[in-house]
Amino acid sequence: MLIAADYPFMDVFWSMLVFFLWVAWLLLLFRIFGDVFRRRDISGWGKAAWSVFVIFLPFLGVLVYLIAEGKNMARRDIEHTAAARAEFDDYVRSVAKSEPSAARTEPQSPPA
Repeated sequence: MLIAADYPFMDVFWSMLVFFLWVAWLLLLFRIFGDVFRRRDISGWGKAAWSVFVIFLPFLGVLVYLIAEGKNMARRDIEHTAAARAEFDDYVRSVAKSEPSAARTEPQSPPA
């Protein structure tokens, strides 16, 4: 039976570090898959090749992708964020034009 007193501090620290690095690697892996499938400059075969490389050689595949596509990945993220913001701003403007503002209407007198 595992009791807290039998589990030394450095073992707890090591377990937390390994868990943190595993979660960070998973987040990076999902971000890379998202970037691969969002790309429009490579074909389906290129996307499949990157996916197979990252799945079968996970750590090497992630590091190679970050080295090879790191700058382009950041550029694509910036472009995607700017496009999403512009789309949201257009939506807000269209909704603001079509509905009258509650602040502009005249207050109604309370019923007597």
